[in-house]
Amino acid sequence: MTDHIVTAYDDELSALTNKIAHMGGLAEEQLGRALDALRRQDIELADQIIASDKLIDGLEREIEEQAILLIAKRQPMARDLREVMSAIRIASDLERIGDLAKNIAKRIHALSDDRPVRILSGLDSMGRQALGQLKNVLDAHAERNADKALQVWRDDEEVDAKYNSLFRELLTYMMEDPRNIGICTHLLFGAKNIERIGDHATNIAENVYYLVHGTLLDDDRPKADHTSVTHMEFESNGDSA
Repeated sequence: MTDHIVTAYDDELSALTNKIAHMGGLAEEQLGRALDALRRQDIELADQIIASDKLIDGLEREIEEQAILLIAKRQPMARDLREVMSAIRIASDLERIGDLAKNIAKRIHALSDDRPVRILSGLDSMGRQALGQLKNVLDAHAERNADKALQVWRDDEEVDAKYNSLFRELLTYMMEDPRNIGICTHLLFGAKNIERIGDHATNIAENVYYLVHGTLLDDDRPKADHTSVTHMEFESNGDSA
């Protein structure tokens, strides 16, 4: 970040960056706790995650307000403007990641004790992959490292591949025994939430690349989700999924 004649201007840009880092840390923590709660079937922890989502929502509003005020006061140009616009976009993705982590926690209430252990293991593996992607892209943003962001962007295919595998396995369980349909549907929604978290991490990676280079990624986004339900609306707003 370049130095400006007005020290307060640098302070305002730094404060915006710090708030993004704080929000990202909360989103990462929420996702990690949601995966722990899912693995242990910890309803109490799940409820804590659901309640904590308000903190992330509040930070998104603060970042938006701070960014708008900075634009009005400083009229940033070039790299500074990219800093501000990227902050708004990244905050939006982090808010959605928080929502999706909350949705995963909500599923825990609906899961029974006879859930397929192998499927839960696969779901946890997929979730840890997405969590790693989120951590790496937040590090890329903090370091202003476009190469690291690009690696996250490329690795999204791995999350999609795991989702495709889980999707097929869940369908098999449902076809083998109709009594599995209820629990498998909840697990399928959970898997889709994790897949969408990977997509939002990829969005952040694109914004980090743009922030550093001032250009958009030219290549088509790598996407390996070929399930037959991609046309369905699995990503809901907040409370409904």
